[in-house]
Amino acid sequence: MAKFTFVGGVHPFDGKALSKDKPMKAILPKGELVYPMSQHIGAPAAPIVKKGDRVLAGQKIAQAQGFMSAPVYATVSGTVKAIEPRRVVTGDKVMSIVVDNDQLYEEVEYPEPVPYEQVSREEIIRRIQEAGVVGMGGAGFPTHVKLSPKEPEKIEYVIANCAECEPYLTSDYRRMIEEPEKLVGGMKVLLHLFPNAKGVFAVEDNKPDCIALLKEHTQGEERMSVVSLQTKYPQGSERQLIYAVTGRAIHAAMLPADVGCIVDNVDTVVAVNRAVNEGKPLMNRIITVTGDAVADPRNFIVRIGTNYHELIDEAGGFVTEPAKIVSGGPMMGFALFDLDVPTTKTASALLCMTKDEVSALEPSACINCGRCAEVCPGRVVPKQLADYALRHDLEKFEKYNGLECCECGCCSYICPARRPLTQAIKSARKMVLAEKKKKKEAGKS
Repeated sequence: MAKFTFVGGVHPFDGKALSKDKPMKAILPKGELVYPMSQHIGAPAAPIVKKGDRVLAGQKIAQAQGFMSAPVYATVSGTVKAIEPRRVVTGDKVMSIVVDNDQLYEEVEYPEPVPYEQVSREEIIRRIQEAGVVGMGGAGFPTHVKLSPKEPEKIEYVIANCAECEPYLTSDYRRMIEEPEKLVGGMKVLLHLFPNAKGVFAVEDNKPDCIALLKEHTQGEERMSVVSLQTKYPQGSERQLIYAVTGRAIHAAMLPADVGCIVDNVDTVVAVNRAVNEGKPLMNRIITVTGDAVADPRNFIVRIGTNYHELIDEAGGFVTEPAKIVSGGPMMGFALFDLDVPTTKTASALLCMTKDEVSALEPSACINCGRCAEVCPGRVVPKQLADYALRHDLEKFEKYNGLECCECGCCSYICPARRPLTQAIKSARKMVLAEKKKKKEAGKS
């Protein structure tokens, strides 16, 4: 089978052996649950419950505010304890609904959905929107927005991102191995929305068992195929994945739909299946709890809102005090200073390491080796962009394609001088995008 890939990228130690062969385990939260109102790109949801209200699992507790937003659902039964700002993994405080878990786990009754083949395209998208489905690979883009391009008839590829290129993460792997029928079921729904498209399951070739299993489950499906991607980071990045599968290139000012593509993460496609075929909202996700500081690394089916402390307890606690804890993978995750934060729709992993190799390294002067440019999948010169960022020269930063950075971390990883290139570029990108947003809003008024 041909191996598809892109130019650039790196091959870090993958660490997946720690958790990949352990079956998923569903866990029930014991303490209070915290539901941030902003678990997605776009406008935060607005609470529709008040302090003292009793809620059931599967009950909507926050309503979407506009098209670019998503509702939030309770994942346990209990009483609303507070509506107040709470800390999230980024370190920010976000308005949240706090539910005191009664540990009864009583759930609402879900109406039997009419088969998707018998309803309109608009109704299918409405179900996905109402279920609060967002991109669960980390971006949190509301899925109903992604599935509503201006010209749906021009969509030629619906790509299920099965790469899982981030080191240590194995949640998508376990989902594909244990529940491939749910992934294929979600793809059938998506292809129904785009009748001119082909469905592609794009899997890195370090998962041959997943490739074989998905081929088996798609046998006879003329519109579906499974492609083997070369194992390389960041193969699962949206732009790189589209190029690897289709040969079509997009830049920062474009959307995948502009080149006839829709891309969704494995868990997102499964959530679409659940919303449309079962009529159930997004209430849980798989999280990899791993690292050499964890006693029993594995993948848990976690109810959204569960405290990170409980995930560590379920994994047997720490074998030794971790030097670094990361929410997400080591390349693009957020370092945590406190585990007292909730899991959200976009949480993918909790990585606990006995050594903090990054902070132990002292950055030195650039030696102009060019390695950062060689590995950059965005085909920019990270050293140059980082210099502009550190000088706050945002005009030159943008002129030399700073917005094309996907913040994958390849440049920082490969840099022999150990310069924090990604962090500098990421900060400058935020400032440029914020300035663009400010000018756009000023133009409207």
